[in-house]
Amino acid sequence: MKSAKPFDPQRLDMERFARDAGQLQGRWLLTALPRLAESQVDGTAPAGWEVFWEAQGQRFERVGAPAEVWLHLGARATVRLECQRCLRPVDVMLEVDRSFRFVRDEREAAELDAQVEEDILVLGRSLDLQELVEDELILALPLVPRHTDCRHPEHPQAEPQQAAHDAALERPHPFAVLAALKRDLT
Repeated sequence: MKSAKPFDPQRLDMERFARDAGQLQGRWLLTALPRLAESQVDGTAPAGWEVFWEAQGQRFERVGAPAEVWLHLGARATVRLECQRCLRPVDVMLEVDRSFRFVRDEREAAELDAQVEEDILVLGRSLDLQELVEDELILALPLVPRHTDCRHPEHPQAEPQQAAHDAALERPHPFAVLAALKRDLT
């Protein structure tokens, strides 16, 4: 039987959400996720940028075992990071599509985590869905953000690979330097 009480995404009762096959969706301003907003190129999110999310709870009954509680989570947002090639801002789309299985305690979570591929979380009194969305989007940040095609700031017409090649030719090869040192010692 589904309950009439609405679900609060910042204090989500996961057992009830799963039992009722609850569904939530919405959007938050990117500034409402402070750790993700701090990852922006200037430490703040552009005004009006939003995070779109959706969540669905499921409960799977099992014969002779406790029911499994699951949360399926999807989220997407665009963040402005610093391109590691040209050091200019680059807008990066982040997308998350994850499923989490909830267990009763830390011991069970540790045991299952070593045995199964799925993401395991401990079933608490309530879940802050906004915090979980923020965590997952932070984990989705690229290690090396960059434009698909950017120009070197000092040589705007040069291809990035050509600029790197030219810079490599200007430096002496490390083994050539070692060979010269060896010659000087003998």
